[in-house]
Amino acid sequence: MIQTFVTYECKADSKGRVTIPVGLKAVLESELHKGFILKPSIFKGCIELYPQGEWQEIMEKMRSKLNLFSKQHLDYLRKYTAGVKEVEVDGSGRFLIPKPLLEFAKIDKEVVLAPALNFIEVWDRECYEAEIASIDEEAFMALTEKIMGADAGE
Repeated sequence: MIQTFVTYECKADSKGRVTIPVGLKAVLESELHKGFILKPSIFKGCIELYPQGEWQEIMEKMRSKLNLFSKQHLDYLRKYTAGVKEVEVDGSGRFLIPKPLLEFAKIDKEVVLAPALNFIEVWDRECYEAEIASIDEEAFMALTEKIMGADAGE
């Protein structure tokens, strides 16, 4: 699990390299040498960055649920893992976003790294801001009450 919910802003260089901000780098210290998995998000126009251990847990969960003799299950696995890339963090604390993923997420220069429990969403800043603005406030408040309100008064 990613032990922070701080949203970080940084930049991608012309080659698609993103320098991990110091605060996030400290949180991910034990994961940096293991590398990460990048994949297109299923639900939104961002990229998901998984520490190797978290990705392996997802793959184990899939392994226990999927029947490899089912066409439907194989199609699902193929679609879920389409575009997945393994990336390493270099000595300067950078990781490279491959061009197809840069294009998928419309990342140009300004990047937002937004932790989401067990992975980090990698967004183009303008797309991230538009996504946040598109969330219906009333629905958000109702869902917050539903999810978090059950513990109220305890």
